[in-house]
Amino acid sequence: MKVTSRSFTITGALAMSAIVLAGCAAPASEPGTGGSGPEEPQFEGSLTVWVDSDRAGVLEDVAAAFEDERGVSVELITKEFGAIRDDFITQAPTGNGPDIIVGAHDWLGKLVQNGVVAPLELGDAAADFQQVAVTAMSYEGQTYGLPYSVENIALVRNVDIAPEAPATFDDLIAAGQAAVAEGAAEYPFLVGLDPAAADPYHLYPLQASFGAPVFEITADGTYDPTTLALGNEGGEAFAVKLREWGQAGILNTNISGDIAREEFVAGKSGYFLTGPWNIPAISEGGINYAIDPIPSAGGETATPFVGVQGFFISSESENQLAANEFLVNYIGTDEVQTALYEVGGRAPALLSAFEAAQSDADVAAFGAVGAEGVPMPNVPAMDVVWSDWGSTEVAIINGQGDPVELWRAMVESIQSKITG
Repeated sequence: MKVTSRSFTITGALAMSAIVLAGCAAPASEPGTGGSGPEEPQFEGSLTVWVDSDRAGVLEDVAAAFEDERGVSVELITKEFGAIRDDFITQAPTGNGPDIIVGAHDWLGKLVQNGVVAPLELGDAAADFQQVAVTAMSYEGQTYGLPYSVENIALVRNVDIAPEAPATFDDLIAAGQAAVAEGAAEYPFLVGLDPAAADPYHLYPLQASFGAPVFEITADGTYDPTTLALGNEGGEAFAVKLREWGQAGILNTNISGDIAREEFVAGKSGYFLTGPWNIPAISEGGINYAIDPIPSAGGETATPFVGVQGFFISSESENQLAANEFLVNYIGTDEVQTALYEVGGRAPALLSAFEAAQSDADVAAFGAVGAEGVPMPNVPAMDVVWSDWGSTEVAIINGQGDPVELWRAMVESIQSKITG
């Protein structure tokens, strides 16, 4: 598998209850039938799609089929993934941007805020996708993206050092420290951190287990960006634990993601909090591993962030009907979602493709953990959270002040940036 962690887009949740979105997809015959009934919309013109190099090969075949069956040519323009969002926001209003882009779900709030994406009509097809994926691609009651992949982190355990999955994070610490004392391990626990920014993404499940999400989560699973929740009592309790874990050497800001992976592959710890992107190295290193749920540190479920990737339609596209057809009835098929999974390593968002992918035990295990996850916040306010959040975690872990006071100052700073 070849995946990147900063995409924040993780192996996803198990099959969830179906939801039906308002609006109906335009009626169309199944791709490949060549049928054209009187009620079938007629397509014409062309589409331009911005796509990254990992997905371009799969889309070449899809584009050829779409032109053959729908009469619409599709031009694929390969771009570096990290540049797509900002380039699109700049170019779309000029009329020179693409009709469709590939992107991450946490871009959505900013894309909507800038008025550059159009709602997607999924209709009954919404029930065919993992609910967490559709929720992630929705903003203020509208669905904007066709999801194709989901991913999340989990606890990876060296079975030879730690034969049993820990029930709680305290149990993990105790077992890890015992392994170090016995000479079976060098580290009680590994997670990659940055010396300046820690890693709020990887530490979030532990924070969430104290009942401290970033923003309040509404009944429909979306976020209320007006209510910053990480400053509640649970957040402050988590801050105290961060300091405790730093003092005990459980968390170490000098152990980067690369170092954590190398040390785990070298058999120096029983536990590694990471995502599927590191499984190839762990497997190739000969580690006898298991993938477990993340144990709770605060008494509530340790919910990881679920990242979703998909495709968005430009609000400036002059061929939105064809773009909607291309996404829902071509990208949204079992065959294409499976092909995208095979080249990118991220579990499919389409339920049927995801269920088939679970023949891979690693996909199934990460998916089971993701079933307890929540979508990464896709609201624009999230952009101002990361910096203060990460630097404060570093200060707390390294004992650079009272943890509660540092946490409260962080919340005040983030709130002031959100309110302006």
